[in-house]
Amino acid sequence: MNIGKVFIFIGVIFILIGVIWTFFGKLPGDFSFKKGNVSFHFPLMTSIIVSIILTLLFFIFSKFR
Repeated sequence: MNIGKVFIFIGVIFILIGVIWTFFGKLPGDFSFKKGNVSFHFPLMTSIIVSIILTLLFFIFSKFR
């Protein structure tokens, strides 16, 4: 597999993630707390989804080695 094709594939994946993120904002498993002037955001579901996507990508790329 050509390294240029890999970068194009990764770029398309990032564009798709950006489009989905733009339309849906935050996911149901993301927690936000606000008290006075302090706000805290913990993107739990987003972290899980990104972890699954990266695991699948690394698994697919390891098969082509």
